[in-house]
Amino acid sequence: MTQWNLFMAFIRVSLLGYGGGPAAIPLLYKEVVDRYKWLTDDEFSDILALANTLPGPIATKMAGYIGRRVGGTVGLMNAVLATIVPTIILLIVLLSVLGSLSDEPWVQGMTAAVVPVVGVLLLVLTWQFIKKAKGTLGLLVTALLSFASLLIIEWLGIHPGIVIALLLGAALLRRDDPKKGAGTQ
Repeated sequence: MTQWNLFMAFIRVSLLGYGGGPAAIPLLYKEVVDRYKWLTDDEFSDILALANTLPGPIATKMAGYIGRRVGGTVGLMNAVLATIVPTIILLIVLLSVLGSLSDEPWVQGMTAAVVPVVGVLLLVLTWQFIKKAKGTLGLLVTALLSFASLLIIEWLGIHPGIVIALLLGAALLRRDDPKKGAGTQ
């Protein structure tokens, strides 16, 4: 029964979480905390925070972790498949239909109209990242890192993955020394 409940919980989130991973989080919370009580509110918040820091789609990462925790390795595969298979099937069907009708003016207009909406979604996401970084790093460091990243990625053409790897390496090398902070108080 647990595997069936895992499958139903994650397929509901996958089919109803329209708008990407962040849009699916409230539905996921409803299923795993409210309905099935597999996690407490604090556990869900911890998993969400950690999943946000790791690369990759958040809904898939959370499905894998929660599925494994609730149902072992089979639960992991069950939850991940219930999360990704419906959207893969829908993507294949929709792109096949749109591809066969791509010369139709209404399809061209529809795809052109989606571009500004996606742009707004990306702006909103960017603003959320900047607010989060400002809270941790401060306004000046956030502004300098944002501007430097823009220069390096857009004008110098350096791949974003290289910039992120360099920043992570610099952060690891520059870890604050706990003894240094204790002596100044």
